[in-house]
Amino acid sequence: MITVLFVCVHNAGRSQLAAGVAESVGDGRLRVASAGTDPEDHVSDVVIGSLAEIGVDWTDHTPTRLTREAVQAADVVVALKPGLDLPRVDGVRYETWPLPDPAGWDVDGIRPLREHLRERIESLASTSTPAP
Repeated sequence: MITVLFVCVHNAGRSQLAAGVAESVGDGRLRVASAGTDPEDHVSDVVIGSLAEIGVDWTDHTPTRLTREAVQAADVVVALKPGLDLPRVDGVRYETWPLPDPAGWDVDGIRPLREHLRERIESLASTSTPAP
């Protein structure tokens, strides 16, 4: 099992959506976390609704601040916005998946982003192994 940390700025949209999708498709291959460099107060209602459509209850999740400890606990850190200031930790693999910010989107608009994430995460889960 690998640990994946999804990171964006506010941990209210992209990274929460990615974490929820990862929990739905990980099939026990992934341990999932998310964080933001400047977290908001709550997860986007549209993200919660979009995840509910695929059977994921995300109502109890709240945005969290990115910490060095969170990065150290991960095998893979996925930045969902280029240029984020991420702590660098030896042995952790870093990837950047540039995604649009879904702030202000409705559920219909976010579905294609959710499905794109599903494909990326399924690929990640099938090709990754834990760090030594």
